[in-house]
Amino acid sequence: MSSTVLFRTTTWLLLSGLCLANGARTADGAAARRDLTLWYDVPANPNSGMTEALPIGNGRMGGMVFGGTALEKIVFNEDSLWTGDENPSGSYDPVDGSYDKTMGAYQKFGEVLIQLPGHEQASGYQRALDISTAIASVRYRVGEVNYSREYFCSRPDQALVVQLAADRAGACAGSIELHDAHKARTVARDGRLVISGTLCNGMKYEAQLAAAHKGGSLQAVDARIEFAGCDSVTLYLTAGTDYAMDYARGYRGDPPHERVNGQMTKALAKDDAALKHDHVRDYQALFNRVALDLGLSPDERKALPADQRKSRVAKGADPEMEALFFQYGRYLLISCSRPGDLPANLQGLWNESNAPPWACDYHTNINIQMNYWPAEITNLAECHRPLFDLIRSQLEPWRKATRAEREYAVASGTVRGWALRTSHNICGGMGWRWDKTANAWYCQHLWEHYAFGRDKAFLRDVAYPILKETCQFWEDHLKALPDGRLVVPNGWSPEHGPNEDGITYNQVIVWDLFTNFVEASETLGLDADFRAKVAAKRDKLVGPKIGKWAQLQEWMVDRDDPNDHHRHTSHLFAVYPGRQVSTVGTPDLAKAAAVSLTARGQTGDSNREWAFAWRCALWARLHEAEKAHDMLLALLSTPSTCRNLFGNHPPMQIDGNLGITAAVAEMLLQSHEGVISLLPALPKAWATGSVTGLRARGGFEIDMRWRDGQLADVTVRSGSGTHGTLLYCGKTVSIRLQPGETTRVGLDHFRRQ
Repeated sequence: MSSTVLFRTTTWLLLSGLCLANGARTADGAAARRDLTLWYDVPANPNSGMTEALPIGNGRMGGMVFGGTALEKIVFNEDSLWTGDENPSGSYDPVDGSYDKTMGAYQKFGEVLIQLPGHEQASGYQRALDISTAIASVRYRVGEVNYSREYFCSRPDQALVVQLAADRAGACAGSIELHDAHKARTVARDGRLVISGTLCNGMKYEAQLAAAHKGGSLQAVDARIEFAGCDSVTLYLTAGTDYAMDYARGYRGDPPHERVNGQMTKALAKDDAALKHDHVRDYQALFNRVALDLGLSPDERKALPADQRKSRVAKGADPEMEALFFQYGRYLLISCSRPGDLPANLQGLWNESNAPPWACDYHTNINIQMNYWPAEITNLAECHRPLFDLIRSQLEPWRKATRAEREYAVASGTVRGWALRTSHNICGGMGWRWDKTANAWYCQHLWEHYAFGRDKAFLRDVAYPILKETCQFWEDHLKALPDGRLVVPNGWSPEHGPNEDGITYNQVIVWDLFTNFVEASETLGLDADFRAKVAAKRDKLVGPKIGKWAQLQEWMVDRDDPNDHHRHTSHLFAVYPGRQVSTVGTPDLAKAAAVSLTARGQTGDSNREWAFAWRCALWARLHEAEKAHDMLLALLSTPSTCRNLFGNHPPMQIDGNLGITAAVAEMLLQSHEGVISLLPALPKAWATGSVTGLRARGGFEIDMRWRDGQLADVTVRSGSGTHGTLLYCGKTVSIRLQPGETTRVGLDHFRRQ
């Protein structure tokens, strides 16, 4: 068989070995979506790691499905399985990427192996991931029997589920093994396979695997489950640790056994149809909020296998694949970041190694932030909450580490607030070098959650205290120049250049923090005196400057090199995700930003998956539709994405997948300048299309249709917003709504202005 990976316009949803036609419905009522399925004609190479297997997840727990025939392999993870601990000053070797033991790393949990003797010579093979239902599937034929499997990770039942079936009674036979990645012994107990152990930092963990069957026999023997003569078999996997997101408890809670055991008991009590129905209903409650149609792809593209299709993406648009790529980012965020769990790390949730690249940590100079760029605008605000919960849980050890750092000492002797290093774990530990303004960048996410949703209780109780404390930190640490202007001292422009005062990256992030705090203080009617002080300091900050070759300067000193193609564009934070530089408010600075961005290019060191995503968003903010679209195509094409469409740094990272979803949304809708700008960067390749469910700051949801490159109409729904302004092609329309109301505005409304 060919090793080609395909996207196919026909969706295959497998049920009892039968292939459902496009547009049919599964047994649980979930509609099959032909345009939202990845499919492949061979299994993933079992040694390919993160590049070919299909990801499933419920926010906390996930699996990578390889789809083998005679041997199926599922690598599984749980988001809190970490080595490491609290450490005031972690160390990192940027050459080999190793962290010290106190920083630790995110860990692989284990593997499920399914042995299916006699399935070596399979025909008609297909495996698929339907992101409209979050169900992966495999189907093939052995002799006269059609075999099928479905895989999903249930949020309601907190279990990874695999359903094996055949279209001939009694045709399912094989064995199942559960392997621990830390070499704990697997034991058979009460019909289940169990692994449990303790990591080097004292963290306790446990996983259980059980199976149910129809027809034939099934039993746990010698640390494996054997089945024979079955019509179907369903596997259930549950896993957990004793981690608690609570510094006061040393980040440890109750032992995991009772919780993991209870989850297994609950899953076993449900029938297969109910398990799948509840999984799909829960997932689609989030996923179905946004739909995107960018137009039809050429028929000849649809007929191509994905390696050829991906290779041609760089030469021209493929609108259906681009829309799928957008939704794939939303699928991944839902699958790796749910309320009550930990936030998405460098690989989201999925990890095949106990020594993963960069420890699979939280990188604070772009990567974790990019993970959450799509959360608000693409209507997944709940998925943003794990980041806020983690920040709050880490504040005390971060404060301690900041107080212990000699550079942050103050004359008063009392160090207020907290700072961050470039990397951190989930237990207060930090790794490589201080990234001083990462604290302010984290605060931007707290403000944006309010800006889109207008939840004053969240602003008052969660966001505001952290914004205020961070402003106090910068009140104490800004340095006054002889002319009275203020700079961040001894800063850094990630991840290159000298350490010095007044670096643009640092300056614009502090400006963003101060601006957001002022608006938060005004909204809540709190701290008027401190608000005035912060506003005055904001106005004294050294701002972005235009350099000698018309570029936006990266440093306060005009030393930018037009031949610098570094992957980071840190000084352009003010364009995106910030709002200090814009085409309307600061047109000269926006032009300078475009000069800098053009010089960075997309060659050499610039060729990183997340860099393409950031540049797509930057060009969108600069209203350069075709250049933004070029960045999308550059990311989607080989080698910037893996066979399973994971971003390829290399190695694999998740931030490009999530960042490009936000960037595509930004091409269609922007709301950072006080107006709701419609289709600000619509490329020619998307001449006719529609989008529903995008969110705008101010508490609004937006649906749009466009035809021949021109807006047809827009529907505005108020979640909490009451008044706003729509902008299209330089014309504005004012809207006034009560929460819950909807209005439709056609193109003629703009023409009359």
